[in-house]
Amino acid sequence: MKIALLSDIHGNRQAYEAVIADALSRGAARFVILGDIVGYGGDPRWCVDRTIALAAEGAVVIRGNHDQAIVDPGYSMTSAAGIAIDWTRMTLEPRQRAYLAGLPMAVEEEDRFYVHADGSAPGRFRYVTDATTALAHFDGCTPRLSFCGHVHRPCLYGCSQGGKVTVFTPTSEIGIPLTAPRRWLAVIGSVGQPRDGNPAAAYGLYDTDLGELSFRRTAYDIDAAATAIRAASLPESLATRLFQGR
Repeated sequence: MKIALLSDIHGNRQAYEAVIADALSRGAARFVILGDIVGYGGDPRWCVDRTIALAAEGAVVIRGNHDQAIVDPGYSMTSAAGIAIDWTRMTLEPRQRAYLAGLPMAVEEEDRFYVHADGSAPGRFRYVTDATTALAHFDGCTPRLSFCGHVHRPCLYGCSQGGKVTVFTPTSEIGIPLTAPRRWLAVIGSVGQPRDGNPAAAYGLYDTDLGELSFRRTAYDIDAAATAIRAASLPESLATRLFQGR
């Protein structure tokens, strides 16, 4: 079975649509949404409803920190992010806010662990950015395979039985074997707000039969996504950064 792993959609309808279509064309039979459905982007209602529809078809959906901020007004955000969250909170319907409030912080199935950020303390939303922070994740949870987002830059960490962490930066869409006994943490890039210098929407595709993960990129209509941000009178920086992948 192929599982499509999506994270950090951030209200970007165009990127979300493009990634779903690409994943289905490559045989994805299941979706996992690793959080941050909303925030930054101009189409949060559509993105929440599309996620609800995917969940009805069997998708796993995790709560991200921007989703958390919708239901927790005291959650601290940077200036532009805070403006977007305040607007998103007002824009969403009560049933959509209730859906975000009910999302789990993490889900474990078989040998796979799904979480938005560092899995050792999911509710603290700590970033995994290097071998040290990855080791904290490995020390704090037990599944062999973990998938998270939050960082907006794709990366793969492997942990040996001795606790040595190796960092891999994916440079192609070729499947990477996630072999045992090494444990793995895949940081899936962002669908709607890439920040690795590549503006194409990012997602992961895991083949459970082959035990291989591929990091994929998909072009989308950035102009339309930026137009939606501007139409909502959100900060201009949230629109221009989409073209830069920063």
